[in-house]
Amino acid sequence: MTKAHTAWRAALIAGASLVAMTGAAHAQTATQTPEQQQARIEALEAQLQALSGQIADLKAATAASLKDVRTIQSATVVSVANGKPTIASGDGAFSANIHAVMQLDAAWYNQDSGLGASVVGRDLNSGTNFRRARLGVDGKAFKNFDYSVLLDFGGAGTDGAGTLQELWLQYNYAPFKVKVGAFAPNVGLEDVASTNGSLFPERPTGSELSRGLAGADKRIALQAQALGERWLISGAVTGAKAGDGATFDEQLGYVGRVVYVPLKGYDWLIHTGVNASLVAQPAQTTAGGAYPINVTDRPELRVDGTQLISSGAIDSSGARHYGFELAAQKQNFLIQGEYFDIALDRRNRAANVSDPKFHAWYVEGSWVLTGEARKYNAGNFAFDAPAVTNPFDPKAGKWGAWELAARYSTADLNYHEYATVAADRVRGGNQDIVSLGVNWFPNTVTKFSLDYLDVDVDRRDAAGAQIGQGYKAINVRSQYAF
Repeated sequence: MTKAHTAWRAALIAGASLVAMTGAAHAQTATQTPEQQQARIEALEAQLQALSGQIADLKAATAASLKDVRTIQSATVVSVANGKPTIASGDGAFSANIHAVMQLDAAWYNQDSGLGASVVGRDLNSGTNFRRARLGVDGKAFKNFDYSVLLDFGGAGTDGAGTLQELWLQYNYAPFKVKVGAFAPNVGLEDVASTNGSLFPERPTGSELSRGLAGADKRIALQAQALGERWLISGAVTGAKAGDGATFDEQLGYVGRVVYVPLKGYDWLIHTGVNASLVAQPAQTTAGGAYPINVTDRPELRVDGTQLISSGAIDSSGARHYGFELAAQKQNFLIQGEYFDIALDRRNRAANVSDPKFHAWYVEGSWVLTGEARKYNAGNFAFDAPAVTNPFDPKAGKWGAWELAARYSTADLNYHEYATVAADRVRGGNQDIVSLGVNWFPNTVTKFSLDYLDVDVDRRDAAGAQIGQGYKAINVRSQYAF
């Protein structure tokens, strides 16, 4: 019991006693002598004086308690939870978390011999690359606002100068969230999952192709979403990406995602979802009115920056994609997949030329050998890295979390590949990739992975010559993220 509570209790008891005694005194006054009445009055005055002292003590104790509470609320709390330095106010209304990511890849490419004459001289780069080298601050302001400022010094193929990766502000009013700034809008299951806990070094190609239309990293957007225990609805209006070159008119797009978890148990769940994007107005890149859209990706590894499949720049009046999500998790087993359908609307197309359509899909799964389950993030309805029950400590016989992963992905950017009308052809290429990986999480902030990729690309140039190729790649990633 606090000092203030004790003082209040004493005051109440004393007051009740004084009232009772006063009543008794009035009842007895008629039978008492003047001397007895005077003695009783003096006794009551003494008790009244004692009660006044207790009330004064109560006021002092209450003031001190309020002062202590205000002091605690205004105090600054500094902590390092799971390796992340945090500064927060005592009442939790404000916080600032220092955020950093290092992802260092070292890859070896083994290209097939006998490459065609059209690709002689193509030599994929065996070497190293800081895929992500990020530093930033995120946190909370006035309890209901979240924010993030993040710079990235990594890159694809070569390390880059620092660029703005994220800069956004979000207002939270359960079950709603509204975000504005530069960020990656919610476009799909693999798209929204954290790259720090992904199964493989890169997202599957289908996810990259679809998110690249109106979403992807650095996209300037306004997004609203609502979510419950088993569902999420998200929609965003998007524009250009932070750092894009000047255009005559920026792109205008829309993205959306709906997720539902129809079945869920203590250690298992079924995930379903749909996602879509629309480019209502492509960016105008020339004064004459060119509106090019290029659907392209690198083969799920960024140590070499060569893009082997690409639709090429197609002058378009718009584009869209829709996708389907399905995942199932049972304890330490996970399987998930997505299908994507992509279409472009040509601008001023001839009568004998049609609008191209492409498709891609993937399926991937994991088995955590040490028994932990991958976390299902209730904030974005996607899977994250597994919890680490026994952080690496050889002396104690603890070895962290170990995981086996596998993926098959395919993407077809060919459309009317052999049409008699050359303007109707799109020879973007067909790509199939089989990936196998081992992930080791010594603790919650470090990760090491070993991945094997078998890549096959079938693609023709305008003359019909083969410019695709097959190759094998081995990649080792070292990661530290908090």
